[in-house]
Amino acid sequence: MAGVRTSAQRAFLAGLLLAGLAAGVEGQTGPVPRPSQAAGSPPAAQSPKAPAGQAAPPAAAPTEASLGMPIYPSAQFIASYDAGRGQRYHLFGTTAPFSEVVSYYKTLLRQKGDLVFDQPPTHMFEVGSFREESMSFPPGVTVKDFTWGGSGGYLNPKPGAQPERFPTVIQIVPLAAGGIR
Repeated sequence: MAGVRTSAQRAFLAGLLLAGLAAGVEGQTGPVPRPSQAAGSPPAAQSPKAPAGQAAPPAAAPTEASLGMPIYPSAQFIASYDAGRGQRYHLFGTTAPFSEVVSYYKTLLRQKGDLVFDQPPTHMFEVGSFREESMSFPPGVTVKDFTWGGSGGYLNPKPGAQPERFPTVIQIVPLAAGGIR
């Protein structure tokens, strides 16, 4: 049935979205793979414009109001990326432990979400319906532990900024319009 995702599909989508983050741990940059835009869909109006899969030039950090989603209180904006089909995803880093961030979103979103990967721990909360014909990724919040396997965390892309590394990264894919449900 269209719009219903299995656990395996959700895990694949979370892995695909977070695959680009792994490059950041190694200090590499590059495009994040994404499905091609559906035929007949108009390109998204974005400001500032960035090539698909690449971060937009530095801009003001998105807000809870502009995302229609909560942002963890101590989270720092990292970057926004084109997800395709008019969607963007936004990355935030925090020094809070993975378990605290997951608990925060469980409480605020009033759902348990899904632990889609044990290693490295990755927890996903879907907050809206996935429309395969118009979306690349389901709207929601994904939390990933970047200290798994002895890693020091996700490298802060802002030279000289504190913290130097983020133990936990939050990815937000906003709803197309409006807020949470």
